[in-house]
Amino acid sequence: MPEGRPPYPPFTEETAVQKVQAAEDAWNTRDPQRVALAYTPDSTWRNRDAFLTGREEIIAFLTRKWERELDYALRKSLWSFHENRIAVRFQYECHDRDGQWWRSYGNELWEFDEHGLMRRREASINDVPITEADRRIHGPRPTEEHGLDIPLQ
Repeated sequence: MPEGRPPYPPFTEETAVQKVQAAEDAWNTRDPQRVALAYTPDSTWRNRDAFLTGREEIIAFLTRKWERELDYALRKSLWSFHENRIAVRFQYECHDRDGQWWRSYGNELWEFDEHGLMRRREASINDVPITEADRRIHGPRPTEEHGLDIPLQ
């Protein structure tokens, strides 16, 4: 039996929100191995200008990402869903080795298999330099803030 990652499609608004929160929680661990388990073994990605196929490439990509994006903290928000697809908008903050803080804004398109594993991910992302005083994302989202939308700016 293939591995599964509930909730499973077709999604309802409630299960789509659960899927988005689960993804946010996993990415905030900054553990490439854990994150990769949410994707099919042959998952395809476009992340900015990178094109990846399979969990091993995802793990290598995320390892490099979190080696340079320090103190990474993410928020995701459901945009839309239909059947086995979810659209998400997100923001994350991190700093580089020189101490420059960044806020990254993006949109993701997700497609899931019948076992709830993501088989396709497309991410468009823009980075904006910010000061440390401008930060508003400090670590994983507290439980009482689950489901809250993220501001546009």
